[in-house]
Amino acid sequence: MTLPDGYSAADGEAHVLTMVHNPERNRYELHDNDRVVGSSIYGRRPSHQVVFTHTEVDAAYAGRGLAARLTRFALDDVRANGGRIIPVCPYVTGYLRKHHEYDDIVDLPQFRMPNERRGATS
Repeated sequence: MTLPDGYSAADGEAHVLTMVHNPERNRYELHDNDRVVGSSIYGRRPSHQVVFTHTEVDAAYAGRGLAARLTRFALDDVRANGGRIIPVCPYVTGYLRKHHEYDDIVDLPQFRMPNERRGATS
């Protein structure tokens, strides 16, 4: 997906920002021409759940709303493919708190204390 706001940098070159899904690397990527400048990393569970663990955009691209656009692209792709979202990444978690249109496909992460055993009772 090409972002509608191509821009020219101080170097005078035209920059084309695109977003792609790179399933071989388990991440959604933001590209500036051929360079990866942002990503949202995930893991998959057999139950069609996609666990988002980290989202990052290069500091040189900060303040443009690109992390939000990349996150929306990733979440829309998960939805389109019948998946469910488990937000572990703080950025994705914060995004979902503001964008309730994804509530129907969100599963909250289940955490256990380190000394907690499966099936143990107190």
